[in-house]
Amino acid sequence: MHAETIQRLADRIRLNVGQVIVGKEAIVDKLIIAIIASGHVLLEDVPGTGKTLLAKAVARSIDGIFKRIQFTPDLLPSDLSGIHYYNQKLSEFEFRPGPIFANIVLADEINRATPRTQSSLLECMEERQISIDGTTHQLAKPFLVIATQNPVEQQGTFPLPEAQLDRFLFKIQMGYPSTDEGLHILQRFMAANPLEQLGPVVSGAELEAAQREYTAVQVREELLRYVLAIVEATRSHEDAALGVSPRGSQALLRASQVHAALQGRDYVLPDDIKALAVPVLAHRIVVRSSQRLKKDASISIVESVLRQVPVPADSPLVSK
Repeated sequence: MHAETIQRLADRIRLNVGQVIVGKEAIVDKLIIAIIASGHVLLEDVPGTGKTLLAKAVARSIDGIFKRIQFTPDLLPSDLSGIHYYNQKLSEFEFRPGPIFANIVLADEINRATPRTQSSLLECMEERQISIDGTTHQLAKPFLVIATQNPVEQQGTFPLPEAQLDRFLFKIQMGYPSTDEGLHILQRFMAANPLEQLGPVVSGAELEAAQREYTAVQVREELLRYVLAIVEATRSHEDAALGVSPRGSQALLRASQVHAALQGRDYVLPDDIKALAVPVLAHRIVVRSSQRLKKDASISIVESVLRQVPVPADSPLVSK
């Protein structure tokens, strides 16, 4: 599968989702990147901005199984993974899979669950498997967690730990629609819900092929060093108590490769890296206590790093 093939695959998904979601092309692109790069997405926004609708539209576009989990303080890890129960007719124990066994899992208001339940997602998100009663179960392919949290209402919530945040490829915001987009939304949903008519446009086999082949997108050694320079600069920044981990540098590289493929290129440019640096890296930074009251302090750190780190000059391409 060449970059042009991945680009056409993404175009089909984008066009299909666009029948339901008005605008938000950049958000849709990041979800596509996350699926192909085997990443996960944290959507932080107020209720009613279309997060669930977007997740359902993407799931239908890829012919995937969609599950929504409402995270609450009394949610248990077994409510996610499933349980073994005794089947009286068969006189034996059977496994009843939980909602985590799906292609796209919407973890709604993830920060309302206890840390114990939140941590039960770590193995699923990192290794695409889950261990239950000593048995390891493989999860579906593709597998994407879209978690949401409300940035305004903090009462009764448990902040996501750094280890959990580090598992998300992107942290993004939907944002309110513009006036024109709001009008288009009212007109589109006035008669019926277009989601009900939405069908798949990409097969699971095509997505699996894209997940294998995007790594063929070439990256110059200078760009690898550029990624490392950006990440290392976050660790030494005066406003950062904890910088980006090596997992973050790998995430930025993978996302940049898919971003390049979505543009129809089989090579990465500095602009690919710069375009994704904030949504990939900002949520992985722990800011100093003196900066925590400042809005978007971690975003400001990444933006200042991008201004300071020299962009590499052109040079021959080398494979990753």
